[in-house]
Amino acid sequence: MLYDKDIREPLFEYLENTFGKVRLLEEQVMGKSRADVVMVVPNALYGIEIKSDADTYARLERQVKDYNLYYDYNMIVVGASHGAHVEEHVPRWWGIITVEQEEDHTDFYLLRQPEKNPRMDPNRKIEILWRPELAHIQELNGMHAYKQKSKRFVADKIVETVPGETLSLQISEELFQRDYTKIWDTIQTFRKENGQKPRRRKRRKRRSYHA
Repeated sequence: MLYDKDIREPLFEYLENTFGKVRLLEEQVMGKSRADVVMVVPNALYGIEIKSDADTYARLERQVKDYNLYYDYNMIVVGASHGAHVEEHVPRWWGIITVEQEEDHTDFYLLRQPEKNPRMDPNRKIEILWRPELAHIQELNGMHAYKQKSKRFVADKIVETVPGETLSLQISEELFQRDYTKIWDTIQTFRKENGQKPRRRKRRKRRSYHA
């Protein structure tokens, strides 16, 4: 039986070998759920849900609704015990990867290619960016700064102003360049420069893979 912890590291290697230039972000908030993995490629974001042999589909319906709002493409990675019925639990445009444990390695099989997600909402997708990253996109596109406006206002204004293909490229580039060792100080500096109160730091483990 394969558990989540057995799948992740080999999965990351498989994705890097398959997709080339990627950055893999774990446990990203999306609405009322969390994406197990968000895979950043140069022009899109992939949401990836992992269902090991030890998992059930109990929460998947709720998770699918959130994934569909946030990411350009979505995929589910399942242990062999789920392989026969997984297609019944995800939309037809979701990619499906099955995973099996062999004696000395883990094998991944692309059961179904992901297709463009027709339900992605750009106003939700952009929520993955932090305020300084939004400010950089505003600068790149010659937009007004809106320094006293909320993050939601700024995000919506960017989506309204920047063409979709251009914005997808810029969101991906911001995530490729994100430095988790410096981002807290960057956010605090941004808030100070814009007359906002500093925030208390929340200690939380977050992992990032960049190939």
